[in-house]
Amino acid sequence: MAWKGAVFMYLPGQDQAVPAAQLELFEDGNASTTSVLSYGRRYVARPDAVPIDPVGLPLSCTPGVGYEPPAGLALFGAIRDAAPDFWGRRVIEAKLRLPPDSVPESTYLLHAGTHRFGALDFRDDIDAAEATGLLPAVMDLDHLVQAADRIQAGLPVPAHLAMLFDVPTLGGARPKALVLHEGRQFLAKFPTQKDAFDIPLVERACLELARQCGLQVPRTELVSLADGRTVMLIERFDRGPLGNGRFSRRHCVSALTMLGKHEQQSLASSYEEIAQCISKDGVDGHIQADRDELFARVAFNILVSNDDDHLRNHAFVWDPERKGWRLSPLYDVVPHPQIAQERRLHLSLGPQGRRATLDNLLEAHGSYGLLRHAAAAIIERVATCTREWRTRFEALGVPQAECDRIDTAFRRPRDIGLEAVSAARVGRQR
Repeated sequence: MAWKGAVFMYLPGQDQAVPAAQLELFEDGNASTTSVLSYGRRYVARPDAVPIDPVGLPLSCTPGVGYEPPAGLALFGAIRDAAPDFWGRRVIEAKLRLPPDSVPESTYLLHAGTHRFGALDFRDDIDAAEATGLLPAVMDLDHLVQAADRIQAGLPVPAHLAMLFDVPTLGGARPKALVLHEGRQFLAKFPTQKDAFDIPLVERACLELARQCGLQVPRTELVSLADGRTVMLIERFDRGPLGNGRFSRRHCVSALTMLGKHEQQSLASSYEEIAQCISKDGVDGHIQADRDELFARVAFNILVSNDDDHLRNHAFVWDPERKGWRLSPLYDVVPHPQIAQERRLHLSLGPQGRRATLDNLLEAHGSYGLLRHAAAAIIERVATCTREWRTRFEALGVPQAECDRIDTAFRRPRDIGLEAVSAARVGRQR
């Protein structure tokens, strides 16, 4: 069975999408087998055209000719990124009153709505109108969380809580929704009954700690619900206000898409490959800055035991002026408390593979275009900042008891290779 529809793109600075390509999606029941994408001639001729997929469908592709995804993928990576992930699928299924994982990909794509990640949209045909769906406000968070609780419990969502169905699209497994706050769009990340600690509170503090370490982090806020639970707000980096309640969209893809890989290949991948993407497809004048940023993020992940650093938790944003891809701001960083002394990240980070030590990262400095002493200085900067994590967390409102629950996530730099790092920096000064 095949579904044929239109792919639209919101061009830079615009709040109305234009037809960009035709998508034919071949499905066997609820499983996608393959797909074919072909650019429209008028779209490719536009001076402000944006490539749909950096690997499988660059703008150099011949218009009108159908292309299949690279590396045997069923979907182009950019299409996969714009589709709802685990939580978004559960919301769509609840809306349609269908059991989990019973819906074909084309249905998920069409029901994901206009607020999906990035700048793509999917419609039945070129003449179809944009889907509607007003974003709820922060004041609606109590109702949104109640609806999310019911979906997690497998219960029907009553009509007065159904506003959650307007925003089912963003990825990840945890419950969340999109909201308007002070004229901007935010992702609201919810607590769950199974959380071992207050994840929204701690994630927000961890992101603010990363900001204090000099990393690029979107604006975050914390909201307390009527029942005492907390919700973290993080501003969307793929949306920008145009005024009068209108928003532009920025085309974004995951690092998984930039590398043209299957989900199952993420664990065998490396930060070096992401750095190579920056070198190859990055923006002139910003390549080294983005490689420095990535290097510092790896150091931060090591120090806070963020081992959920898979390829979909790194993203790239299209720069329309310089026609290249920039590393997105940081997101999805949660400390992982654990007893093990020997720890690993999801991605390989140095000559010792996934081993999460600062000296392992230091030895990979050349992959980031860094001299050894410059790499050491970045690691020391991040280590000095994270060493004071408790003081910084408490200043952000994290109670001492909550800090105690996550204490084992934070590494002492001297226990994981800081001596070798400091020797590299001091050696340069001599």
